[in-house]
Amino acid sequence: MWAADVRRAFCAIDSRDLPAIAVAMRDANHVTELNVLGDELEPCGMDPVTGFFRDGYCSTGPEDLGSHTICAVVTAEFLDHQRSIGNDLSTPMPQYHFPGLVPGDRWCVTAMNWARAYNDGVAAPVVLASTNNAVLSLVPLEVLQEFAVDVPANPSSLEQ
Repeated sequence: MWAADVRRAFCAIDSRDLPAIAVAMRDANHVTELNVLGDELEPCGMDPVTGFFRDGYCSTGPEDLGSHTICAVVTAEFLDHQRSIGNDLSTPMPQYHFPGLVPGDRWCVTAMNWARAYNDGVAAPVVLASTNNAVLSLVPLEVLQEFAVDVPANPSSLEQ
């Protein structure tokens, strides 16, 4: 009986509300996760909503077998590579509320698939502040730093 109630409640949710619902659920059950810089994990992307838990963060847990912990800024080359290894991130899948990615989107990618792209010379840029420190057991920080695209809080510090 309860399963039917849950199904009816879920079907009544407007899919446009899912990002807000995901953030509320994350905040209600929030456990502070750290990024690879040792600070609190920052959001990776809300348009489209990314993350294993579809909450905008590269959060992980025991159920995340792929370790969706790297916040990548996808490029055309990276997307082509992912498709070639059987991980099509470009094709929309409305049944999963997935619009398909385009170059420039931020997405929490699996450590293994990012590493495969790295080994094949097409690794996507990485947002370190939004990359979960759990990935450090799989990918060295020095490798991630090679592909860092973080912008400082005060971009004027980039001026010489």
